Amino acid sequence: MTHVHLAVARVRELLGVAARRRIVVLGDVMLDQFLWGNVRRISPEAPVPVVEWQRESFIAGGAANVARNLASLKVPTELLGVVGPDHSADMLKDLLKRDRIKCSGLMTIEGRITSLKTRIVAHRQQVVRVDRESHSELGMDVTRRLLRALEKKLDGTDAVVIGDYAKGVVTQPLIEGVRRLCRDRGIWLSVDPKPAHHLDLTGVSLLTPNRKEAFELAGIAEDTHAAAPLQDRLLLTVADKLLSQLAPAVLLITLGEHGLLLCRRGHDPFHIPTVAREVFDVSGAGDTTIASFTLAIVAGASPVEAAIFSNHAAGVVVGKLGTAAVQPEELIENFRQEQVEPASARGRS
Repeated sequence: MTHVHLAVARVRELLGVAARRRIVVLGDVMLDQFLWGNVRRISPEAPVPVVEWQRESFIAGGAANVARNLASLKVPTELLGVVGPDHSADMLKDLLKRDRIKCSGLMTIEGRITSLKTRIVAHRQQVVRVDRESHSELGMDVTRRLLRALEKKLDGTDAVVIGDYAKGVVTQPLIEGVRRLCRDRGIWLSVDPKPAHHLDLTGVSLLTPNRKEAFELAGIAEDTHAAAPLQDRLLLTVADKLLSQLAPAVLLITLGEHGLLLCRRGHDPFHIPTVAREVFDVSGAGDTTIASFTLAIVAGASPVEAAIFSNHAAGVVVGKLGTAAVQPEELIENFRQEQVEPASARGRS
């Protein structure tokens, strides 16, 4: 495939327009805790490493990380979801306010706990993760409250992003309500799906499953995939089935080290190879992809331009350790580096 890229001037233009747009994110919000340390010995109590604690950090996660990625790229962003009446919720709200994300739409629900994921990291490697969270689906009363809150925020909103992480917020009634509200107003709707839910996702603007999720959504058993996505016949069959059955305007399948596959009805699949130079941590890369693609679309990008834009954004964040977001300057520099490389080097990427 011929290598396609965006000019730096076009990237700047999209970022400039996006700063005058508005995006609402709705879904499962989390707080990510990182415990950083070193390992110098194995525990005498069990065959496990002893991590000598050095420091800790907290970052907004889940749907809150989608919002954080948007805000990092200077897009006015609002976040809706549910939290528990606990310290983690207070910390999460403080982080969101620091990142200039409006979070008045976060509802405190008695009987739930705020999702908290604790990652222990030593020598740039994750040792273990501990999850503390609620999984039960929201009742219809809370779902209706979320939909009413969303409806009030849709005036002047250019896109809605639903982040489903299987923590109970994203249900069929919620999907149907958001889809109806967006469709009535001509608002772009992006969804990051979790196939285990078996939700009807028909007719949204953008679906962003990874390869495994795409196969699950299509109900096709995954096999060993070909290195070249456009020669991966089973993957292309899955894409065709999803386009036919779910009818998204855009299907963007994330392929890890193989980049992205952009699929639309009436168009040949378009493969964008990864631009990541180093991969330290893939945590949150999917959040970056859906956030940056949606940002580019509402800024006036074509689907191909938006896919290239989001591929570069994801390429930046996987080069960082921990749940990360990309800054405008980092994104522009990533495009600039690509365009000064010799053509032969680009061809090998």
